[in-house]
Amino acid sequence: MSRYARQIAVPGFGIAAQERLQRASALVVGAGGLASPVLQYLAGAGVGHLCVVDPDRVETGNLHRQTLFAMADVGRPKVAAAAAAIRALNPEARVTPVQARLDPETVLTLADDADVVLDCADSFAVSYILSDHCHRTGQPLVSASAVGVEGYAGAFCAVAPSLRAVFPDLPARMGSCAGDGVLGPLLAVLGGVQAQMALALLAGLDPSPLGRLVSYDAQAMRFGGFGFLGAPEPPVAHRFIAPAAIRPEDYVVDLRGPSEAALIRPDARRLSAKDLAQTTTALPDPGQRAVLCCRSGLRAWGAAHHLSARWGGEITLVATGDPNGETP
Repeated sequence: MSRYARQIAVPGFGIAAQERLQRASALVVGAGGLASPVLQYLAGAGVGHLCVVDPDRVETGNLHRQTLFAMADVGRPKVAAAAAAIRALNPEARVTPVQARLDPETVLTLADDADVVLDCADSFAVSYILSDHCHRTGQPLVSASAVGVEGYAGAFCAVAPSLRAVFPDLPARMGSCAGDGVLGPLLAVLGGVQAQMALALLAGLDPSPLGRLVSYDAQAMRFGGFGFLGAPEPPVAHRFIAPAAIRPEDYVVDLRGPSEAALIRPDARRLSAKDLAQTTTALPDPGQRAVLCCRSGLRAWGAAHHLSARWGGEITLVATGDPNGETP
């Protein structure tokens, strides 16, 4: 235990907390800029098992923020490079690398044994998939998001409200690290907050971070935050499903343009969100389920808003991801 002596010496921590960490399992979704500090601190602290999920490979243009990797890792699967770095940091840590894209079906097995789930994916669809799963199972979710010079980290689900309770609506446009850029130190700060929240949950520290959100503006050098334990869950939630879960009888709308991708299935309707707001557009039959598909899930979310104003049936969303296999 000499490896963790200075951690054990922290008031309120102790040997019992350290033993809880060593028995714990964490699912980390995403192996990029947020996950770099998260994985290093969780492994360094002695968390017994880390499952890391990401479909992508290390790229030179991401190294400014994905500090877990080196130039020699470029081209390698991120989960393989991350696992090697974690084992080099702490040989006692057990690492399971999973090179795959998380969706509403794969999350069922990937999160099955996790004592905490960490959302480091830079994908709002993945964030809501994880939140819906953890809200249903009672598992804690530590989720973070960052773009440019601003971001947040929070602890959701378990005994706290879900991500949907805090963010029931989306802005007209969602940014991403890949599309809009981000400063690396911002991710280090927020990833560090995620790691601290996860360690507090796994070690059973008091007070719990559940129901707390921390925001950070790197340009203004200003922290903020609030508690949300009393936030109500939204009455209507259009949930994501995996493409494989689309049923033959579903009313399927593909919101992607012809230049983006082929129809998700031959009988799908290629419509826009505005089309679904028009009274001339045919509606699903009574009892039929509507499935709205796009690359990231953002257009599907907006289209669901238009369709639900005209039709009261079940609406689900599909984030197809990039045609090249990258995350949405």
